Amino acid sequence: MVESCDASVLLDNKDGIESEKNSPRSFGMRNFGPIDRIKEALEKECPQTVSCADIVALSAREGTVLLGGPYVEMKTGRRDSKVSFLDQVESSIPNFNDSMPVVLSRFNSVGLDDEATVALLGAHSVGRVHCLNIVGRLYPTVDPTLNPTRAAYLKKRCPTPEPDPKKVQYSRTDLLTPAVLDNLYYKNILRGEGLLTIDAELATDNRTAAFVEKMAADNDYFHQQFARALLILSEINPLTGHQGEIRKKCRFVNQD
Repeated sequence: MVESCDASVLLDNKDGIESEKNSPRSFGMRNFGPIDRIKEALEKECPQTVSCADIVALSAREGTVLLGGPYVEMKTGRRDSKVSFLDQVESSIPNFNDSMPVVLSRFNSVGLDDEATVALLGAHSVGRVHCLNIVGRLYPTVDPTLNPTRAAYLKKRCPTPEPDPKKVQYSRTDLLTPAVLDNLYYKNILRGEGLLTIDAELATDNRTAAFVEKMAADNDYFHQQFARALLILSEINPLTGHQGEIRKKCRFVNQD
């Protein structure tokens, strides 16, 4: 989403590079260790052959499969950025409380139509949301579009309107199948059980509601559209040929 599928997000602060991880939009991003270990193993077998960008794309593909989602045939050959794009992060990645027009516009700008965007947000079927991103719908009054039973549960998970961002204070997005990429997400938001503002709007906006209904009714359809969305994201403006480089370590640009 930020400039290109070029692994710029993996770069750490060093030698004038300001990491994209520093952006508030990157809140919650962590566990980069597996990427480092994959890269280290590849460098031993075939030095400077497989880029960090390819590792990220293929890891997303394999993660989808491990979560019970579809297998996506992906191209390889991406190269890695030599720079970070910290100044572009907030204008490129939608925020959790952005309006539906803003979210659709951001995704449309990189080639995802409304149907694919609805499918991609189905990734909210897995994982968890920090209370920091939920409390705006709970305090000082509960968002009337939020299911009352779910709201009561969320208040127990997030008992204060000012949660500590450094503490593990969160709620799972899906209480029944939290580690499965399935269409329960869509069934939940139709019942008013989506955690984020964007989840709630997805079920009611006239540009997205019909897709939500269809995905809630047909898990195979959701998987087909999710696979299409993931493939589009994996091919956003890739660096190829002699552009960029193939990093030796994913956190740092090569030292010539």
